[in-house]
Amino acid sequence: MGIDRIRHEIKMTIRYSHLIAELVKRDLKLKYRRSFLGYFWSLLNPLMMMSVMMVVFSYMFRFDIENYPLYLICGQTLFNCFNESTNKAMYAILDNSSLLKKVYVPKCVFPLARVLSNFATTALSLLAVLIVMIFTRVRFHFSMLLFPVPLVFLLFFASGVGMILSGLAVKFQDITHLYSVFTMILMYATPIFYPVSALPANVARIIKLNPIYTIIYLFRELLLSGHIPSAVNWLYAAGASLLMFMIGALAFDRMRDNFIFYI
Repeated sequence: MGIDRIRHEIKMTIRYSHLIAELVKRDLKLKYRRSFLGYFWSLLNPLMMMSVMMVVFSYMFRFDIENYPLYLICGQTLFNCFNESTNKAMYAILDNSSLLKKVYVPKCVFPLARVLSNFATTALSLLAVLIVMIFTRVRFHFSMLLFPVPLVFLLFFASGVGMILSGLAVKFQDITHLYSVFTMILMYATPIFYPVSALPANVARIIKLNPIYTIIYLFRELLLSGHIPSAVNWLYAAGASLLMFMIGALAFDRMRDNFIFYI
């Protein structure tokens, strides 16, 4: 029964794809409406953050990581994309409650639009990654052309988490505070500014179960070393992303009928 409802919701979401596009445009306009730098900030921000973190951590890991600036900005860009996407998706239903009370719209379009709008700004942030690659003189390899694949995995994973959070936040608004603590823990538990080799073997095995780590690992390997990671890593990242998306869709489907009582 739940699967049938999800299939119906997917069909309706596709039918309302024009609305998702408009919501994405609206979110982008609101984000940069009063910003002097505008879209340029999406390029400047990751470079500034990378510079600060590089000064702090490069002395600690300079012997363990080749091309630390690129290593750092790759992990930072993808993790920030996940963090910001899910945080914005968490408020999607609450922020659009007035619209949901007036007209019928597939409710899942709101968290999905929030995730997609953030991925649009991440696309601009990838220019910062390209700049670092140019300045550090990274050699081009054809395997680099696969870099969008880990981003697609991240999109599905973040969409699943975003749908769960957006549903929970309607009834349990404390989740908005708890999630900020969770993402801080997750950031330090994901090798963004340190190498996984710096961890004890038993801890490293646990860290590698984190799908976000695997996605970042794939992205880094394609750009840093220029070789294609093993099929195990690709299958794990793809399976975890699709599973999270399905879990998110099922959870959202179970919660959406009760939204009207809380918004």
